[in-house]
Amino acid sequence: VFPGELRTLAGTDTGVLLAQQTAANLHAAPGGTVTIGRAGLAPVDVTVTGIVDPVQADSLFQAVGAPVGAQPQAPPDNVVFLPSGDFARLMEPLDTVSPTLVRTQVHARLDHHLPADPSAAYTAVTGHAHNLEARLAGGALVGDNLAATLGAARADALYAQVLFVFLGLPGAVLAALLTAGIAGAGADRRRHEQALLRTRGATTRRLVQLGLLEAALVGGLGALVGLGAAAGIGAAAFGSARFGASTASAVGWAVGAAVAGLSIAALTVALPAWRDATRTTVTAARRTVRRGDWAGQSRLRRHGLALASLGALATSGLVFWLTSRGGYALVLAPEGVPTISVSYWAFAGPALLWVGLGLGAWSLGELILDRGRPLVARAARLFGGSLGGSVAAVLSRQRRLLARAAALVCLTAAFAASTATFNATYRQQAEVDAKLTNGADVTVTESPGVAVGPAAADALSSVPGVRSVEPLQHRYAYVGADLQDLYGVRTGTVASATSLQDAYFAGGTADQLMGALARKPDSVLVSLETVHDFQLQLGDALTLRLQDGRTKEYVDVPFHYAGVAKEFPTAPSDSFVVANADYVAQRTGSDAVGTFLVDTGGHDTAGVAGRIRHVVGTDAQVTDITSSRRIIGSSLTSVDLAGLTKVELGLALGLAVAATGLSLALGLAERRRSFTVLSALGARSRQLALFVWAEAVVVGLGGLAAGAVGGWALSSMLVKVLTGVFDPPPAHLAVPVGYLAAVAATAAVATVAAGRWTLHATRRPELSTLRDL
Repeated sequence: VFPGELRTLAGTDTGVLLAQQTAANLHAAPGGTVTIGRAGLAPVDVTVTGIVDPVQADSLFQAVGAPVGAQPQAPPDNVVFLPSGDFARLMEPLDTVSPTLVRTQVHARLDHHLPADPSAAYTAVTGHAHNLEARLAGGALVGDNLAATLGAARADALYAQVLFVFLGLPGAVLAALLTAGIAGAGADRRRHEQALLRTRGATTRRLVQLGLLEAALVGGLGALVGLGAAAGIGAAAFGSARFGASTASAVGWAVGAAVAGLSIAALTVALPAWRDATRTTVTAARRTVRRGDWAGQSRLRRHGLALASLGALATSGLVFWLTSRGGYALVLAPEGVPTISVSYWAFAGPALLWVGLGLGAWSLGELILDRGRPLVARAARLFGGSLGGSVAAVLSRQRRLLARAAALVCLTAAFAASTATFNATYRQQAEVDAKLTNGADVTVTESPGVAVGPAAADALSSVPGVRSVEPLQHRYAYVGADLQDLYGVRTGTVASATSLQDAYFAGGTADQLMGALARKPDSVLVSLETVHDFQLQLGDALTLRLQDGRTKEYVDVPFHYAGVAKEFPTAPSDSFVVANADYVAQRTGSDAVGTFLVDTGGHDTAGVAGRIRHVVGTDAQVTDITSSRRIIGSSLTSVDLAGLTKVELGLALGLAVAATGLSLALGLAERRRSFTVLSALGARSRQLALFVWAEAVVVGLGGLAAGAVGGWALSSMLVKVLTGVFDPPPAHLAVPVGYLAAVAATAAVATVAAGRWTLHATRRPELSTLRDL
């Protein structure tokens, strides 16, 4: 009924089965006989037919009736599985001798038609369990495995929601800003055309109607194309045009997206048309250069932008400091409580930083093109000679439009850099998290009681696909009266065999602390909990009690506290000890290894694990990192960002093209009349090119440079704010150099294409062009 409970390792899968560890402890094999003792009754002999691995041991041997989500008890060391008929014949007589020794478990598969929201499903399942307990009136206890799984999944789902907001919302906002900027690029042209229509008798109502018609046409066509593209992206990245949502939810999102697109079109096209028609005279509307651009309004706007930028950056820093202090939790999921919550306050820090970057780039761009005009002129003279002053004057006159375009490029570059860096860091830490849990690509764990020395690594090293094998001692040591796991390491090679990050340790880097264990073999690394519980100071003498390999008695072994190990491969998350393996072997008289860490270079881990199982047989347990990724309960590895990453990185590339090439091309197109007039007055192609490429450099290069700095700051803040997602936190950011280079190259190509298109357009016959314009 539940085939995933047991995995057959040797013999048959029916009859009397021994757990793998039990077979190793008893040196039993299929066909052998083991004796089962019965309290108050004569022991019985049974013939073993198979050796199995209880894959779901935690669920099978859980403490039934324990709180949902509580830490499962360790399964027993010795387990015999009997057919139900044999169990009844051999064990039911115990009911008369000691009824408490026999228990009956009923395993049931529940109906999985549950709400899609894990929190709602968790509430429903726990409600069913409580209802059953009430109906049984205390006659049985309920162990709810499904609710325990959903209890963890509800937090994972909220982490997924948080990641979607952190990664998806900035892209949507940036797309809206670019749409508004591109739609607003033709504002001057619309104003001039409107003034011409008014001189020919057009009424205000007719002008407003034309503006609404244009907004409806642009917004409607854009919404249709966008929804079609979304359906295609969903099918390609997620296997569903609805992105896995219900039909009603997908329709709601589609309607919301369409309304948002129409609203942007109305605000950028229809609203300016209504304002110009009702509040602007024909003379003012036809003026190419407006007085406000050269008066105090420009300085006031620039000062306002600068103050707003500084305010946003300062507030961002304050929020970041408040939300990144110790004890801060982004997702709060109290154990046993059905309600969980997200601290959306944390969004304010990165959001304000992003806004501050955009406003700062806008303000700085206007400042440089205005007050820094002499410097711009000197730079332009390096390429244009005597035309440098004229180029600087044109750039200064267009500083508002150019600075706004550069700010959009800055925001786009920062979005692309931060998204790509976060995704790369996420993938890096997912691998680190899985390797921390499993220990290495493949891990071979010896059964308790079986003494295997480091020389056994030679047999594992000969398995095809194995790059290196690292023996790791696993003992138990008493720290005072507290029994803790002890790991003996080979200090010179352990760092290269598994993933040891500096974030795992305190008081020094991984290399420094491994070096301390090598220089002073009696040094020991303990957990932070042990340091606090026993009030340890660096250098303190610490006596541990370890089992002697010869007498099996616990002996006192002196150590000195040298540092803190917060995490360690295969170690529990609370208390453990890391020591020098040679020193431990010398003081205990045993070099027995508990675990072998196998490095496969990340290739064919499942295949290598299968070949190793044939080598070790039933004497050891073999796990691979691929399987560990599926079963570990970390919020990091439970959330798959592959689909969202494809969408976000693709969107960032598209936005880079729009922010650089498209916005620049539209801005230059609006000034095509000026370029054509210059051509008619005798300007040569090289002189026209100087004006065009100067704008391209200001928008493209300036925006990308500011975006690179902003992307680094934003990436660092995102990773710090989302520390709860990363367990353990990353030692450094993973920078996707290839993708960022592709973004920069794409933006450069788009910029060059926009400039060349503009230069090509100015080569048309002057009279026909002026007539069209």
